[in-house]
Amino acid sequence: MGMIAKATVALFAFALCASPASAQKKYDPGASDTEIKLGQTMPYSGPLSGFATLGKAEIAYFAMINEQGGVNGRKINMISLDDGTSPPKTVELTRKLIEDDQVLAISGSLGTATNAAIQKYLNNKKVPQLFLATGAARWNDPKTFPYTMTLTPIYTAEASIYGAYVMKEVKDPKVAVLYQNDDFGKDFIKGFRERLGDKAKSIIVREVSYEVTDATVDSQMIDLASTKANVFLNVSTPKFAVQAIRKAYELGWKPLQLIDNPAASVAVVMRPAGLEASKGIVSAAFVKDPTDPQYKDDPEFLAWVAWMKKHYPSGSLDDIQNVVGYVQAQTMVQVLKQCGDTLTRENVMKQAANLKGFHPAMLLKGIDINTAPDDYQPMEEMLMQRFNGERFEVFGDLLSARVAK
Repeated sequence: MGMIAKATVALFAFALCASPASAQKKYDPGASDTEIKLGQTMPYSGPLSGFATLGKAEIAYFAMINEQGGVNGRKINMISLDDGTSPPKTVELTRKLIEDDQVLAISGSLGTATNAAIQKYLNNKKVPQLFLATGAARWNDPKTFPYTMTLTPIYTAEASIYGAYVMKEVKDPKVAVLYQNDDFGKDFIKGFRERLGDKAKSIIVREVSYEVTDATVDSQMIDLASTKANVFLNVSTPKFAVQAIRKAYELGWKPLQLIDNPAASVAVVMRPAGLEASKGIVSAAFVKDPTDPQYKDDPEFLAWVAWMKKHYPSGSLDDIQNVVGYVQAQTMVQVLKQCGDTLTRENVMKQAANLKGFHPAMLLKGIDINTAPDDYQPMEEMLMQRFNGERFEVFGDLLSARVAK
């Protein structure tokens, strides 16, 4: 055998020996051959406890995945802790999750103020803060916070859609606004105002805020109703959304009502507020509404119901947040699948920023999840929906929720 042939054989033999090394498993804290540990904080108590079902739904989805063998042979262990929507508590519990429990990533934590309180800490630690249950604009800032990403359309974008709808559909609109006094509410106001442009000053006749610690928003609603505005933009979380809808009805104020997607739940908001009082309310949607009979034979809906009955039997089949949690968990699983055997925090974030045309079951048709290293807004389309007294009906075409840069 000539020298060149020997060298080639030797090189080939070296390549064979090297290939297992190149495919070596890489782990950061929270990952092993058998487990992937995730953490989150949820309002299992406190003023936003109506959203706690999101965490329970995510845990239930991971339970199904684990029953099926896990992700690439690893079981998901989600540690979900109650922060009561208190930012100082969120900070304390998140530090515990990272430093004591040593989770690989934070996934699906709820709340704008709560997530904002831990954003710098997690980015400094280079721990992924993924698919948050909040749509604040600050989550789409990959240059400043490369380890933070939400899932749902961001609030400024959703509000922009409402602004466009009002200008198109309402003759001489006069808008009264109720909003939560935090980043959630302020982002909505910002997006709505920007879409109205120069007309904002004349169109918006009153803006009144409330605190999450307030007992009621009755006084705010009396103030807003006194304007006799023909549009009411209700930017609130479930407890206060119920109060606002009911109070508007009691006062005999009958404007076009727009409500943010997080509060657009038949089970948690419309029914408690009163079906007659809620009739005609308009919102935007990105997931299939489980109360909509058009999906009764839909394979995705039937699979969701079967999953709920088996893995989350105490959960409501009417609560759309159980669909949102299902979508969130699917997206997290997709990221972990893409990670393969390189379960480092850096790779988790790299894969989260490399989702292409991913369509979780129960997302509305035409809405896909796409991300890039410079685009941390996974969903950019929504459909308008109107409550008919029994359920929400989607109407019109998909509207882009892309924020103009």
